[in-house]
Amino acid sequence: MDAAPTIAMVAGETSGDLLAGLLLDGMHAKWPGLASRGIGGPQMARRGFEAWWPSDRLAVHGYSMEVLRRLRELLRIRKNLRHRLLTERPDVFIGVDAPDFNLGLEADLRAAGIKTVHFVCPSIWAWRADRVEKIRRSADHVLCIFPFEPELLASHGIAATYVGHPLASVIPMVPDRAAARAQLQLQSDDEVLAILPGSRSSEVQYIAPAFFQAAALVHQARPAIKMIVPAVPSLRDRIVQTAAACGLGDVVRVLTGQSHTVLAACDATLIASGTATLEAALFKRPMVIGYHMHPISWWLMRRKQLQPWVGLPNILCCDFVVPELIQDAATPQALADASLSWLDARRHNPGKIEALEQRFTALHVSLQRNTSQLAADAIQKIIAQA
Repeated sequence: MDAAPTIAMVAGETSGDLLAGLLLDGMHAKWPGLASRGIGGPQMARRGFEAWWPSDRLAVHGYSMEVLRRLRELLRIRKNLRHRLLTERPDVFIGVDAPDFNLGLEADLRAAGIKTVHFVCPSIWAWRADRVEKIRRSADHVLCIFPFEPELLASHGIAATYVGHPLASVIPMVPDRAAARAQLQLQSDDEVLAILPGSRSSEVQYIAPAFFQAAALVHQARPAIKMIVPAVPSLRDRIVQTAAACGLGDVVRVLTGQSHTVLAACDATLIASGTATLEAALFKRPMVIGYHMHPISWWLMRRKQLQPWVGLPNILCCDFVVPELIQDAATPQALADASLSWLDARRHNPGKIEALEQRFTALHVSLQRNTSQLAADAIQKIIAQA
């Protein structure tokens, strides 16, 4: 089609906003006059996206008590959004991640004759295989970021295209550590630990205290170490307060954003499970993955877990290439010991670091495609079908 289409999108949380922003780049290259609207964040807004609601309104953690506290608000937003989209009838609706919110909305829109695309296949290969039927009802097409997903979806009668992972094209194969350190005013010989306690409010509640208590133990063992936290703007003040409560007010440096610069500069990272762990892997950085959630959420998740790994780097490598300390195992002492182990390897066992970097480089190569163009081409075909 020659005319620029109208695209409706919903992206939840920081990672979804980033992925959607990259997708918008490809669509704007194909259709300079593209109109896009719905729910999004600052990355999407920079591409001209009209946000009816901000993406952080969809940010929830787990799927029990945390979700129940927000359920009425989320249902109200989805109801109002559904009504508006059914009235305005965009050429295509693209749900970016956030499957609990998007799949139900997509099903309603698709039933009304609006073409639907889901960007980022829900992790049915890792947990919640029961979502397959819901995906089949909801999406005309799924854009997959991992190479094995289209074949899996095809076996269930779901059309899909592998488009690569957008971050694999954004993050350089060989990160410029020196430039990142210069930008952060760090010396080349500084020992640097990056701390990423998550981008959701509830993650800061459940994860940040243990991370900062662990950081205090690391600081006791390494008084000269530099510790940097790239914080989501809306959570920065809470993170500063949590660090100060753990006695790290003068030790931890909390930045607003700049997670990629921090990951490029660091020697190792203590990081919450999620998309950020894949970013750390693409930066070829040793990491300790930690996570903690409400006990009921954890119990429910464990019942649906299909693989022994939780962190994306381990899942994609099919191996425990980096340590995972989840729920009760995520004690401050265990997190500190695992972080110090990577820092010790930098000094005394560089072969261990080199082996990890090789694994992550191979992973990077497998995920690197022209995602924006491939996704835009697939979306164009879906629109043409309408």
